[in-house]
Amino acid sequence: MPRFCTLLAPLSMLLLSFWSGTAVQAAEGCLKLVFNQYCLGGDLQQLKRQEPDFVHQQQEGERSGVIYPDGRERVYVLALRNRIYKVVRKFYPSTGLKYKDLRSTLTGIYGQPRELSQFPEHAKGLGSKIGSIRRGEGQVLLLWQPPGGTWRVELGWTREMGLNLAYIANQQDTDQQKIDQLGY
Repeated sequence: MPRFCTLLAPLSMLLLSFWSGTAVQAAEGCLKLVFNQYCLGGDLQQLKRQEPDFVHQQQEGERSGVIYPDGRERVYVLALRNRIYKVVRKFYPSTGLKYKDLRSTLTGIYGQPRELSQFPEHAKGLGSKIGSIRRGEGQVLLLWQPPGGTWRVELGWTREMGLNLAYIANQQDTDQQKIDQLGY
């Protein structure tokens, strides 16, 4: 009997995840479950039905987005043709300590990032880099591309957006950038 129970445990966990919605989302094109709530590649309308407590929504042609509150922070969910292509958490307040913590955690999970940050030559230490970000003279952009290539992670810090963490579906992001270039 104990062997039978041991065999049933994985099956019951699979059924539990199916009933909780995680497996359902994965079956509907979910590339990655972001922040345990948002399905990258999933259906935005379905998300809005499941999580109706957004504070703002916007539609612009084939693109749409919603903003969800999370304490003092905000989560931006962006979609193209109703498919979620980007989920961004904006951290408040933006601090050097939070940046170091996020960078360390993400590096532990995904390995070393590709460094795409831009700063004036005089900005050497973290304090002077933060100052240049606040003045709009510099920006942090770290990129992690997990194996498989369907999505990526970006840690950014700009004057406009503050410190933010984004999960991006590669193909849908490319498609929406083409729309931007064409001016639709």
